[in-house]
Amino acid sequence: MNREQVLSIKELNRLIKRKLEGDYTLQDVWVRGEISNFTHHSSGHMYFTLKDAESRLKSIMFASYNQRLPFLPKEGTRVLARGSISVYERDGQYQFYVNQMQPDGIGSLYLAFEQLKKKLEEEGLFSPERKKPIPKFPKAIGVVTSPSGAAVRDILITLRRRYPMVNIIIHPVLVQGKGAASSIAKAIEAMNRHGEADVLIVGRGGGSLEELWAFNEEIVARSIFASRIPILSAVGHETDFTIADFVADVRAATPTAAAELAVPHIMELQQQLYYHSQRLQRGLLKKLEQKRERLNRLNRSPVLQNPKRQLQQPAQRLDRMTEQLLYRMRHRLNASTQKTAKLNQKLSAFNPKDQILYARRRVNTAERQMLQAIQVAVRASKARLSSQLRQLDALSPLKVMQRGYSLVYDEKEKSLINSVSKVQPGDLIRVRMTDGRLTCHVWSMEDDNNDNR
Repeated sequence: MNREQVLSIKELNRLIKRKLEGDYTLQDVWVRGEISNFTHHSSGHMYFTLKDAESRLKSIMFASYNQRLPFLPKEGTRVLARGSISVYERDGQYQFYVNQMQPDGIGSLYLAFEQLKKKLEEEGLFSPERKKPIPKFPKAIGVVTSPSGAAVRDILITLRRRYPMVNIIIHPVLVQGKGAASSIAKAIEAMNRHGEADVLIVGRGGGSLEELWAFNEEIVARSIFASRIPILSAVGHETDFTIADFVADVRAATPTAAAELAVPHIMELQQQLYYHSQRLQRGLLKKLEQKRERLNRLNRSPVLQNPKRQLQQPAQRLDRMTEQLLYRMRHRLNASTQKTAKLNQKLSAFNPKDQILYARRRVNTAERQMLQAIQVAVRASKARLSSQLRQLDALSPLKVMQRGYSLVYDEKEKSLINSVSKVQPGDLIRVRMTDGRLTCHVWSMEDDNNDNR
């Protein structure tokens, strides 16, 4: 065995890879099969297996390729895939590297159309409640279309014919091919940003599905939905329906129809103006006649014919009411006066001045009664004192002494000597007379019982 021919696994896989990548047949091949084990990795790459009834092929589609897919692959979808065969060296497996893919049996554009239509419808972009009304008399109309197509010519002719006073702002865009969708979306955004148009016509003339495809792109649908300005879609012919038609506020069958829907016809407006002016004139004449007739009736009315008569009855009524008013005022005044007098009378009973005067009278009366009682008591006391003085005077020793009696005291006049037994011969005694005193010396004593001492 030649050791120089021994290869490592990696070298062998790389050799096989080179062999496969050197085969031009395997580097550009179309494969028909059904998708299984489908995985859409967070990196954006798609990993899946293509299979048929008898075999399987491990496949991969990198994010740089699958971003342009017009439909979303899923489990069980039958597809036609285009790509190359190579080997994943680490696992030693050959794989199909897909760079194009389309549904098998149904057009990819149609499938993409249906998928996007379903998605936007579920988000509410087709909702009738969100559609804006088209102004009846726009001052400016923006036209987003190709500047060289027949559509812009039809739109301009129709607008100038029907409503020549309207301003037309044309924003040229690509309507087919690469970059057409973004061109249309940017134009709509620019028209909204400038705010010069009252309504937008977005469209183009007829064409194949591929030529009209820009109006089926999601970016165009979302720009139409986000537009503050009402949008008329006019894409292709009456039988052509695009996503833009479903999102737009009004769908027109053709660009010419869009122009007719955007503005009224000046002849119709003139006819309506003439009709309304005639109607207004007739109405004014009728109104004038009615006013004139009413004025004549008023001129013939008794009020204007003899206005003083109309014032007689109110004047009489005014007089009666004046009399009644005066009578009631006087009656009320008298009642009020009487009521006031009664209240004053009641109030006077509680007048402090009267209360003081009454109290003072009572005090004076009490004073007089007290003086009289005192005088009576004094006189009685004086009489009683006089009687007692007379009685006392009658019992006074002086009175007795005036009748010749005298009082005898001891020498010191401390005690009264009323018995001879209280003195001794030789004692000094004091004798009190009515007009003076005597000092006597007891020389002898004689008892009334004739006993000499």
